[in-house]
Amino acid sequence: MANITLKGNAINTIGTLPKTGSKAADFKLTAVDLSVKNLKDYAGKKIILNIFPSVDTGTCAASVREFNKKAADLKNTVVLCISKDLPFAQARFCGAEGIENVIMLSDFATGSFGKDYEVEITNGPLAHLHSRAIVIVDENGNIVYTEQVPDIVDEPNYEAALKAI
Repeated sequence: MANITLKGNAINTIGTLPKTGSKAADFKLTAVDLSVKNLKDYAGKKIILNIFPSVDTGTCAASVREFNKKAADLKNTVVLCISKDLPFAQARFCGAEGIENVIMLSDFATGSFGKDYEVEITNGPLAHLHSRAIVIVDENGNIVYTEQVPDIVDEPNYEAALKAI
């Protein structure tokens, strides 16, 4: 399990992020149009998985905004912003913020993404939500970079993540 914090208070996830060099696990996530998206929908592209608890928090919203800015310049790359927020809340946020360069996906239906990528929080006030993490998958479906953000209120290391592309 990953030992992380929420404002300095210890919490845990169900496991650790997938190992660099391993194959990315497939997923079934719900898009804002309520369609189901899988890993194979993005085959042949580099994929940034921006994983977080809820778009309705300041740091999560900031990460979506930052990746939205950066994604416009990335070649053959998609940014998937993944939380357990309902697709309606994700769509509302993107509409209000003018977010157009990232893809919002929800794990609300089954929670299987959080379990498969081992980012589900097990205790504390955010139990059952996702921790803040970045996973980058190359064009061949291999994980080339991961970051488990140590304290959920902190933003990920955007520079390191983008260097891994």
